[in-house]
Amino acid sequence: MKITSSTFIKSIAHANDIINDNLPQVAFVGRSNVGKSSLLNYLVNNNKLAKTSSTPGRTRLINYFLINKNFYFVDLPGYGFQKGNKLESADWHVLIEPFLISNTNLKCICLLVDGRHEPFDSDKQMLNYLSFYNIPFIIIATKCDKIPKSKQFSIKNNIAKVLSMGKDDIFLSSSISNLGKLEILTKLNQLIGVN
Repeated sequence: MKITSSTFIKSIAHANDIINDNLPQVAFVGRSNVGKSSLLNYLVNNNKLAKTSSTPGRTRLINYFLINKNFYFVDLPGYGFQKGNKLESADWHVLIEPFLISNTNLKCICLLVDGRHEPFDSDKQMLNYLSFYNIPFIIIATKCDKIPKSKQFSIKNNIAKVLSMGKDDIFLSSSISNLGKLEILTKLNQLIGVN
């Protein structure tokens, strides 16, 4: 897949405003400050498309970006969980849960984890949440430019082990060292079937 155009469409704060125009949607989710906006900008070759911030938790809305005029990248707020796999914030209950569970246009979730660290408990809970609702996903490890190349293969193996999943759906990424873009876009193309 080659991305030739990317346009910010809108931000929404209410489930009634979820876009439902039959175009495929790929959503990006992860802990605060994991690098969702940076990854989005990297994938579309536009450093100004999604706003980045050094302050965790700045994304409180669902942000839609139209890609190649035929599918969406969707930036979701950072997640958190309470006991029993209950999503902890009101935003998640009234906005994100309907987006994830009732959105027939959602084709894939890109679950971002920080490649410098072992996946956190909240990452594992998010994975369990997606699996429970049978939502297709891939794992993208961000900030891998901070990991020596000699250790990157073992990082992927460790993520697979900690999350109890195969390595084929785990991708290492870095906008700084130009790592992972082609592999991620190729996988997304397979999942959503667009060019």
